[in-house]
Amino acid sequence: AQAASARTDIRDCSTDPPYLPPTATDTTARLAALRDTMRAHGIQAYIVPSTDAHMSEYISARDARLGWLTGFTGSAGTGVVTQDKAALWTDSRYWTQAERQLDCNWELQRTTWIESIGLWILEEVPAGGNISLDPSLFSIDTWVSYSQALHSSGRTLLPIETNLVDQVWGDQRPPSASSEIYSLPEEFVGSSWQEKVVGIRQQMEQHIRHPTAVLLSGLEETAWLFNLRGDDIPYNPVFYSYTLLTNTSISLFVNATRLSPAARRSLQAACPGPLCVELQDYGQVRAHLHRYIQGNVTIWLGTEYTTFGLYSIIPQEKLLEESYSPVMMAKAVKNTKEQEMLRAAHVRDAVAVIQYLLWLEKMVPQGQVDEFSGAQHVDMLRQAQEHNRGPSFQSISASG
Repeated sequence: AQAASARTDIRDCSTDPPYLPPTATDTTARLAALRDTMRAHGIQAYIVPSTDAHMSEYISARDARLGWLTGFTGSAGTGVVTQDKAALWTDSRYWTQAERQLDCNWELQRTTWIESIGLWILEEVPAGGNISLDPSLFSIDTWVSYSQALHSSGRTLLPIETNLVDQVWGDQRPPSASSEIYSLPEEFVGSSWQEKVVGIRQQMEQHIRHPTAVLLSGLEETAWLFNLRGDDIPYNPVFYSYTLLTNTSISLFVNATRLSPAARRSLQAACPGPLCVELQDYGQVRAHLHRYIQGNVTIWLGTEYTTFGLYSIIPQEKLLEESYSPVMMAKAVKNTKEQEMLRAAHVRDAVAVIQYLLWLEKMVPQGQVDEFSGAQHVDMLRQAQEHNRGPSFQSISASG
């Protein structure tokens, strides 16, 4: 116990006043504002996940709602706020980090089970209460798990389209991405986007249920299908988008002003016609889907990347569900050109790593290198390689 109390880098909520390390964030005002908004909506508990609307592994600063609300910046976690309590659930990778970043408004729950979140909510929210969340930030499976955890408990799971954290965050929230969305150079691409579209349409035709459309929510899916790239999310060459590919039309939901002139020309060369990409505003996907499902249609989607928000728009009998969309499955099989490019990229990367190992052999004995400067140096060596667009994740280096 002596050693623990001597540690000044983690919070101690048992003292009066509580001890908070300099790394902790004061969340009192944010929580008060969120609770006001919850009261205005008649909500007793609000669930805040660490995901974005595309179930991305990495998220942009604009989507870091849990981080802003709690101060906790780990990549995985769930927060729940009631009128008088706030709790964060995260896994063992992040327990120490959470004790450094949370203030004493937050209880740390050392588990990630939705059942345990459900039990906590049932204890804190009386029967008749509303438990709410933004349906565009929850996967279909996660939504179902919450429904089951709260099932027949006399409490209502209430989806709200308006994100309450965004409301409170207001103009302090980081802006939308504005950098250019560009076409992948010809020499890196095994097939044109038109060939890919034709291939997916063939799969639609051959499928026993003859779906009339494929809905793409995963950011990699749209990027791969159209041979486009962006940098909306650190370490990931993607951009915010959805695609509805029907048997006769193609709708790309994206901020079209960001497309490079060449990318726009490539998408619209065959207009009008079945290989013409109609550009629609990113925010219009729900409204467009609503209109589309009025017809005699079947929408094929992958449940792993589609949020409950979009899924719930489509009537069950008009749905063809698989874990992964046909685009995700096609993307997983690399053609000869892609294989060649992957190998070449690994060779260039190996050159940088060998240069780094040589540098370490020289510098480490001089006591000149720590984990941070080492990571910076290897990033620099990789950056010097041709075609480099940055690392695929932040370098993690350690020694000793």
